[in-house]
Amino acid sequence: MHYIQANSNGRLHPAGEPSISPLNRGFLYGDAIYEVWRTYHGVIFAWEEHWRRLRASAAALYLKLEFSPEQMLPEIRRTVAAYRAEVPGPGELYIRLQITRGGGPIGLDIALADRADFVLLVQPCPELAPEKVRAGLRLSLASSLRRNPVESLDPAWKTGNYLNNLLCLREARSRGADEVVMLNLGGEITEAAVSNIAFIRAGRLVTPPLSAGILGGITRSLLLGGIAAAEGIPAAEAPVRPEDLAAMDECFLISTTKDLVPVAQIDAFSFRVGPETATARLKSAFARAAQAYAEDHPELAA
Repeated sequence: MHYIQANSNGRLHPAGEPSISPLNRGFLYGDAIYEVWRTYHGVIFAWEEHWRRLRASAAALYLKLEFSPEQMLPEIRRTVAAYRAEVPGPGELYIRLQITRGGGPIGLDIALADRADFVLLVQPCPELAPEKVRAGLRLSLASSLRRNPVESLDPAWKTGNYLNNLLCLREARSRGADEVVMLNLGGEITEAAVSNIAFIRAGRLVTPPLSAGILGGITRSLLLGGIAAAEGIPAAEAPVRPEDLAAMDECFLISTTKDLVPVAQIDAFSFRVGPETATARLKSAFARAAQAYAEDHPELAA
């Protein structure tokens, strides 16, 4: 296992070392929120966009944020410096900030919590093997469980509770797939366990809408917000059902840590992969946008 650096409320330590109370509500109840950033060219990418989503998750859980971006950035830099001291050398980083409601007496009432606390984790940014990217991922539709509905526990909230995703992924992995595709209660495609999903149909990008019950991915929003259009690929949100898969030419997953990853197959449905695809064009366009962001934001060097 590679080394992971932790920072618990300002205390630096290896992540394998215990750091939270057994009464912490994140541990007891999943009463927590989190965000993950990654670096491109040594710069923390989409800093403000992730903070905006973190604030929205906190508001949804009635969790008061005790930390501002201006306060957290020096803590991130301290944690990165401690990581680099243990693991010298270059390489892009994964930076996770988890905030819990804190500790207190056992009980569900949020009034029992004392005050919010944080844990930072820094490790290498995960990378897929090049041959896996070239060949494309194999996905499978979950059939035993559905995505938790917006009206119950909204997937747009990035919380510490991932049992729905975890169990759906377990089902797909049991069939030999790399990832899962989850359906909502209406039978529409939502997303993968930790990634948004998109398709290319007749030269257009199509991705499920937020109303289907998905996380509002940062990479997804940047594609929809202009990167795809600048590449000459019209993009839109629209419901997608399993019976629509036969009409899709390409498929890809979208996430902060892996940007765009081509998908070769969802169960019996196959999709085009390779350097001549729209997916490959969009992946290159996103890489250029990330490089431009790094050049424009030297103040976010980690």
